[in-house]
Amino acid sequence: MLAAEALRLAAIEVLCPTSAAMAGEGFPTLAGPRVFDSRSVAIEDLDQGRNYTPILALYTPESGVSLRGPLAAADDTVADAMLDVVVELAVASKDEHGDFADAMADTDPEARLVLAALCAQVRFLLERSASGRLWRSIVNHIIKIEEQTFAVPELGLRWQRVTMRFHCQIHDDDFDGEGLPEPIKSVFQALPAQSYAKAKLAALGQYFSAEAAPSLSIIRGVVAVGEEQLEIGVGPTAP
Repeated sequence: MLAAEALRLAAIEVLCPTSAAMAGEGFPTLAGPRVFDSRSVAIEDLDQGRNYTPILALYTPESGVSLRGPLAAADDTVADAMLDVVVELAVASKDEHGDFADAMADTDPEARLVLAALCAQVRFLLERSASGRLWRSIVNHIIKIEEQTFAVPELGLRWQRVTMRFHCQIHDDDFDGEGLPEPIKSVFQALPAQSYAKAKLAALGQYFSAEAAPSLSIIRGVVAVGEEQLEIGVGPTAP
């Protein structure tokens, strides 16, 4: 469902604005420019001068659509999607295969507060901020938000990673227009020219060409005039 992809791409623009990325400053969250689309943090993404690196990684794990009710028309649908925002304090780790990036495993109360602050920033930006209007234009309403801490409490293991799961009711894909379907088309038009998300959607748009309706060669019918029935016809016509 492309509307679910629009949900994620719009969130990336809100959490890491193109204007801030181009200027190298003015980022709205503690993660700064480290907002990743459908991938985890890599070792080269870490800030080696800090004890940990705050990052955000966005995923769309699930989406669907259903009729509004048992008597609803075929196009009277309700769509939903989940947006996962993985909020993490990443550090460099090592195993037998070499170095890799992973969530900080120390039970540091100050780090936990930083993690909670980053989660709060994400929620504010998407739900309340003026810049979040782009994201909210796709969302009918947020059903619920879950915050799941990555931990194995039975073994006493806890990581500085929280998955924020936004359960959203969203607008369904609308294919009535030309090119990209709505609402992803409106998201594309609203995005800044140099944005990461706009480049992705521009590449996608070439696969959605307008479908030409077939031409009608003859239209025929029968009309009643009094007790008589007359056949009428029209020659070649454009659709």
